[in-house]
Amino acid sequence: MWNEQEEMVRTMVRRWVTEKLAPRTAALEQGEILPYDLMRDFAKTFGIADIVKGGFEGSKQKSDGPPKEPVLMGDPALTAILGIEISRENPGFMLAMGASLGLTAGAILRKGTAQQRKRWGLPILTFEKIGAWAMTEPGAGSDAFGSMRTTARPVDGGYVLSGSKTFITNAPYADTFVVYAKLVREGVEVRPMHSFVVERGAAGLRTGPPMRKMGMHSSPTGEIFLDDVRVPADQLLGESEEGTARKDAKDVFHGERTGLVPMCIGIAERCLEDSVRYAKERVQFGKPIAEYQLIQEKIARMYMHLVNMQNLVRRQIELQRSGGRMSDAEASACKLYCARAATEIGLEAVQLMGGNGYMQEYHVEQLARDAKLLQIGGGTDEIQILTIARELLKEAR
Repeated sequence: MWNEQEEMVRTMVRRWVTEKLAPRTAALEQGEILPYDLMRDFAKTFGIADIVKGGFEGSKQKSDGPPKEPVLMGDPALTAILGIEISRENPGFMLAMGASLGLTAGAILRKGTAQQRKRWGLPILTFEKIGAWAMTEPGAGSDAFGSMRTTARPVDGGYVLSGSKTFITNAPYADTFVVYAKLVREGVEVRPMHSFVVERGAAGLRTGPPMRKMGMHSSPTGEIFLDDVRVPADQLLGESEEGTARKDAKDVFHGERTGLVPMCIGIAERCLEDSVRYAKERVQFGKPIAEYQLIQEKIARMYMHLVNMQNLVRRQIELQRSGGRMSDAEASACKLYCARAATEIGLEAVQLMGGNGYMQEYHVEQLARDAKLLQIGGGTDEIQILTIARELLKEAR
């Protein structure tokens, strides 16, 4: 699947995962340590800060300043390899990293001015700061835009933000928040939605403790409370009320949906490898269970899904390299298929191993729980179906 250079990077990332991340997965899952120091260790090991700063330095001659897309490992294939290799061991760790880099920094780079990209985007990309992307609200569910209640009230020199956000990755510990709010003037809601940078320590900003979850335990999730938080005018992303942040938010959702595919591949790869190894070693009724057709059918289905996902991520990489991207329908189809496939593979791996698979001693137990979030976060399966259908029907007019 990978060329010689990509395979070399994959080997290096897997070595870091084996030596640094794997020994700490149990502590991360139990909440004994946080993922952020490990993220910084990764960044230091691979010289991420130099890569990112090089991207910013190389853009000085451009009229619009620093890059408008996250620059992490210099190539979409290498970024995909990072997601796959880390997710083989700990998808929650990858989720926390991706929410900071891809969602938060990504939103700042796409919408922000050159000065904002350098001031708030660069420190997140170099891991000096941790970011949280705050869209979802209590009661809003899948109607993130229409049901938004968080407001931004213009005042002299800036805005006052009021409301709350929930299910926000990194919220309990983040340094920098990108918060979405609807503009109100004299108590009357103005429909356009805008995005604001809010820094921890701002008066009126509070975050709740980490939530207890079914899976992704290595990724802290929490609530954000905005009690008349005043932000200067230069913390409105783009520094203009013209237009709306809705399109930019949809672009972030698009990136999140395609960005989840490498995580799905990592889960699938590890579950398949562990299942094959277990099936060859586990003896029942006098022979390895790998010799039973029901077990072979499970393994074959896992492999079928894995190959399909690998082909999808390769398509994403080639599109990105050529300056293109998947349509909204394609991105939703990718997420829908891959999230379902990863969850199926995780559960089938547990089933194949029986009682052992249900025990935390066997890694597939964690991977199965973690995989389920991929069918919910970034838009549920049902929302992906609606998006696909609407796009196809719109094209058919």
